Amino acid sequence: MPHSADTPAQTGERVEIRALEVADGAALWRLAAGTGVLDVNTPYAYLLWARDFADTSVIALVDGRPAGFISGYRRPDDPQTLFIWQVAVDSAFRGRRLASRMLTDVVARSGASRLETTITADNAASIALFTGLARDQDAEITRSDFFTEDLFPTSSESGEAHAAEDLYTVTPLNAQQA
Repeated sequence: MPHSADTPAQTGERVEIRALEVADGAALWRLAAGTGVLDVNTPYAYLLWARDFADTSVIALVDGRPAGFISGYRRPDDPQTLFIWQVAVDSAFRGRRLASRMLTDVVARSGASRLETTITADNAASIALFTGLARDQDAEITRSDFFTEDLFPTSSESGEAHAAEDLYTVTPLNAQQA
């Protein structure tokens, strides 16, 4: 399995970024739940994700401890498009550019020429992450309306609707390799 490892000079910790394994499913669920902001799926969904989409998803381990993950998949109708679904970094490991490093890794391994993701308007960190990827790839990033609030069910407990998700597209990817 492709992976990358390096040692951040400021901490001396060993960081490994690698493709998912089924055994990572529970850690993905815990990381997603621990963010407090991601839509958390069932543990079973994360086990399936780790099995079926391992080649387009990564986990970051810091000194062997799960610190973050990115889940993605190739769009069935357009295999050159990598869709990034969730990005999670444990709060104990934020500020170390793990999300950026994981994103760079999964994009490089995917060989995709285009990336899509959805982001709510108030998620400045994710907007910055994907804008940084576009800059680093010498690519263009565009935003368009995508899933409006009315498409999401209303929570029966809170009465609040899910925020609209804007579609961000980064293209072309891996231009420097062409």
